[in-house]
Amino acid sequence: MTEIKRSKALHITLWIAQVLLAIGFGLAGFMKVTAPIEQLEQSGMSFVNDYGAGMVRFIGISEILGALGLILPAALRIKPILTPIAAVGLSIIMILATIYHVSNNEPIVGALVFLALTSFVAWGRFSKASIQPK
Repeated sequence: MTEIKRSKALHITLWIAQVLLAIGFGLAGFMKVTAPIEQLEQSGMSFVNDYGAGMVRFIGISEILGALGLILPAALRIKPILTPIAAVGLSIIMILATIYHVSNNEPIVGALVFLALTSFVAWGRFSKASIQPK
């Protein structure tokens, strides 16, 4: 496979990862921002018991902003460097989530999958398939 085909395949794969991550983080963040804390607790988000409502809302807002950052700068080609920066920010959220789940003997597979995908987007958009500004 030629270098151009590999680059195009990586670019497409990164876009797929970005869209899936944006949907996942956007929905999770929207739920954390809008749902009552009691409802979040019942839906399986055990961390709401250990953190105040303000922190839960802050995490939700951060996830929404990260989701927007994965798509808008790259799609509009306005400051596209913000896309891998958003991926790094979401990676940090997932590292902290993984630490929380490990310390509470909870499953970490989901957090690790999201961490791997956000890390992949950050790596790809920083170095291998960066998007040039207009």
